[in-house]
Amino acid sequence: MPNWVYSYRPADEARAAKAMAWDIPVHPKVMTEVARAIKGMRLLDAEKYLRSVIELKEPVPFRSASKKVPHKRGLADRWGWPIGKYPVKAASYMLKLLENAANNAENKNLDVEKLYIVHVGVHKGLTLKRLYPRAFGRADIIRKTRSHVEVVVEERG
Repeated sequence: MPNWVYSYRPADEARAAKAMAWDIPVHPKVMTEVARAIKGMRLLDAEKYLRSVIELKEPVPFRSASKKVPHKRGLADRWGWPIGKYPVKAASYMLKLLENAANNAENKNLDVEKLYIVHVGVHKGLTLKRLYPRAFGRADIIRKTRSHVEVVVEERG
């Protein structure tokens, strides 16, 4: 097994909580866009935002992977960027990870209402290669890319 370390170290370990998820079956491009949207938010606000993304009420701005992505109403007013999507699968995995971070914070006797997301790291995971049969005995390769995500929350105020 490889030795895994967080890519961020909080200044005060006693006032911070961490959570990590490996091999999430979502492409890192999509997870990165969700991570950018929630970084810096209060933990409870981020959970509320991700629930509204899952319910298709509020889109996530897509900045890097934004070719042929339509504009969404009201997105530019909040984020300053009109292009967005509703990544339901990525938002549900990120919401689960934030709930794990909140549980870890409660275990360390931190106040959940004062927690802020200070770091969200997304890394490329395994790439599973599968074959898709085509005509005349040929086959195409399907690449299923996984993501590793880490979250660090700190208590402020």
